[in-house]
Amino acid sequence: MCGIVGTLNLTRAHPIDEHHLLEMLAMIRHRGPDQFGIYRDSQVGLGNARLSIIDLAGGQQPISNEDETVWIVFNGEIFNYIELRPGLEAKGHRFATASDTEVIVHLYEEYGPACLEHLNGQFAIAIWDKRSRELMLARDRLGVRPLFYTIAEGALIFASEIKAILVDPRVRTEIDPISLDQVFTFWTTVSPRTIFRDILEVPPGHFLVARNGQVKVQRYWDLTFPEDGAGEERSEEYYAERLRELLVDAIRLRLRADVPVGAYLSGGLDSSTIATLIRNHTSNHLRTFSIAFSDPDFDEREYQEAMVAFLGTEHSRMECTEADIGRVFPQVIWHTEMPILRTSPAPMYLLSRLVHESGFKVVLTGEGADEFLAGYDLFKEARVRRFWAQQPDSRLRPLLLRRLYPDITQLSSQSGAYLAAFFKTGLTEVEDPLYSHIVRWRNTSALKRLFSAEMQAAVAGYDPVSALRRELNGDFKRWPPLSGSVP
Repeated sequence: MCGIVGTLNLTRAHPIDEHHLLEMLAMIRHRGPDQFGIYRDSQVGLGNARLSIIDLAGGQQPISNEDETVWIVFNGEIFNYIELRPGLEAKGHRFATASDTEVIVHLYEEYGPACLEHLNGQFAIAIWDKRSRELMLARDRLGVRPLFYTIAEGALIFASEIKAILVDPRVRTEIDPISLDQVFTFWTTVSPRTIFRDILEVPPGHFLVARNGQVKVQRYWDLTFPEDGAGEERSEEYYAERLRELLVDAIRLRLRADVPVGAYLSGGLDSSTIATLIRNHTSNHLRTFSIAFSDPDFDEREYQEAMVAFLGTEHSRMECTEADIGRVFPQVIWHTEMPILRTSPAPMYLLSRLVHESGFKVVLTGEGADEFLAGYDLFKEARVRRFWAQQPDSRLRPLLLRRLYPDITQLSSQSGAYLAAFFKTGLTEVEDPLYSHIVRWRNTSALKRLFSAEMQAAVAGYDPVSALRRELNGDFKRWPPLSGSVP
């Protein structure tokens, strides 16, 4: 990961100060400790804190095209840059580096913002086009790489992390009550909001263009699914083989790095699959990392050890205690830059620190698999509730939820009356596109009783769930229930 920062004079001519850009970069030095780089002219300043992964010697940013009319700072990795480069060279583009960053520059020259459609990767991009006096900010399809911005005193200020934006004295630091209300409903804010008033994120799958004092945000990609009942039915073997092919190709591309690449190994199916594919389809020396817990209810070291023995990896593991979680939690909040309602990011922070201390910059993980492959119990819960909704007065059907959550002692031991009271909220509203989540959101909203009178007044009349409904993709209601239930 790297970090990018910048400022653009939209409607007022502020000095583009090098020291100010360096202060912004200093706040995110942890993202890119290898190199700092800055570009400035009378209208824009761009900065990059680089974690060098590809073209260690030549990939220093900012990078320009041949005549220095297009400049880029970039966080992320373009996995298909090797495949894109020959086509650009055939069109006459001349490369000065072997980096994936420069591929984006020439792709932008060729296609403008439509270049994003050609990229397979995780990215946050800022491109300054001197010819058109236009700044483009862009974010990858799923929002893996963060990118935030605000407009203050006629300037557009952006960065990979909000803390770098807050360095600018023109920016006010103020909690947004609507955003806080969203957090106490959904556990997070709804894009493009952040917890800070007037500081926004470039939403996943979107790009921003700033030109002639105007700022426009536009979508370039969105999720699509077949309409309910319209999908082509194939055999289970077909889907399994296709998934395997996609995973192998994705791993092959992600192993393109000029530094060692490791892997998380939690002992679960997701990370174990990734680690196994690395072992079976590459000649890379495999180093794996895992976290264990002092609490036996959460500890999975038995499965980790089984996979390490099976794969023969060089393995490092750390043990996390409740005291460890409490100790690092303030640091976790400093990095998340928003309130969080659970402590699970703390162990992940500790695991990341283990990887860093072991000298690794890149690891492959199983993160996101539960969302894409319906691994969460929430998906099964929705199926059980839909089944129960066919006979909403049944006393037996809600008891299936005991089997779904055997690890939650308080839940699995409860009576049918308790389970019915907890999960019956909106039970028969099976056509509701928010059916899978509405129980949790209403339960979480009970925390708002902790709001001060001032906070309650600030959000009076605002309904976050209704607001979210208005933001849903227009095709959402026509998708199959599973497609529309991604957490």
